[in-house]
Amino acid sequence: MPGRAKLLSFIRNRSRERRVKVMMLEEPELRHERIAGDGVDLHVVTAGKGPPIILLHGFPENWRSWRLQIPALAAAGFSVLAPDLRGYNLSDRPAEQNCYRLNHLVADVAALVRSTGNARACIAGHDWGGVIAWTFAGQHPELVDKLVILNAPHPKIYLEKVRYPPQMARSWYVLFFLLPRLPELVLSAGNYRAIRNMFKRGPVRKETFSDVDIEEYIVPLSQPRALNAALDYYRANLKMATLRTFARSAPIDAETLVIWGEHDPALGIELLEGLDEVAPHVRIYRISSSSHWVQNEAPAEVNRILIPFLKGSS
Repeated sequence: MPGRAKLLSFIRNRSRERRVKVMMLEEPELRHERIAGDGVDLHVVTAGKGPPIILLHGFPENWRSWRLQIPALAAAGFSVLAPDLRGYNLSDRPAEQNCYRLNHLVADVAALVRSTGNARACIAGHDWGGVIAWTFAGQHPELVDKLVILNAPHPKIYLEKVRYPPQMARSWYVLFFLLPRLPELVLSAGNYRAIRNMFKRGPVRKETFSDVDIEEYIVPLSQPRALNAALDYYRANLKMATLRTFARSAPIDAETLVIWGEHDPALGIELLEGLDEVAPHVRIYRISSSSHWVQNEAPAEVNRILIPFLKGSS
């Protein structure tokens, strides 16, 4: 498979560069593992020892979305698991659209928690990873220690807000992504120009993603059916009838931290309204100088808030 060979070669080259940086910065060793999920094998990057925290990335990224949090969390005494979600990068890529329904994504996370040998784990999610984390915490409170959400709406609140402007206008891309085939053609045109621009122009801090950073997302997305799988997250879950099903999850008992970049072009700050009704133990931390890619744009600030919360000292 030429495409997979190209991807593995790219990863090996980047891993060699990263090992040099790791030695220079005394960062923890990153271990690459395969862990069984809900009928799929997930590629998971692990680091550190201690209580587990599972980091769930969003669209159109992979485990590297958390590259600036993994060393800090490992140094703080956590065992970090950063999976490629199903369909992404080196994780299995089912062909059927229904394989990307939230019930399967949630079951993958449950399998990851159980793989740690611990009764519970902290769960953190950004974007689609955050939607999965919200849903997981509502359906499996017995498996969640603490919950962290970064720029991801709770399904119940999203369903309420998307019916009205301005969130309706911000969500235009969702309707586009629900179309068959056309989104793949548009997003991949010009060597994935639209996705490259998303990372270059989207952040408030324009230097957030280097060309090398962006390539680490583009190369995996260019593999056969990879972009299709990423878009199937929308197609399998964001039709109104399906969204209503997952919006009815129980209130979340876990202590919850929501970190929100205020300049998110797709998700308005009105999605923070009413969070205490779905997560009674929530605290919200807003970052005014960041957009959607908050953990990459403001990593020091995110880590400064995240780690004390997880350790119970905030």
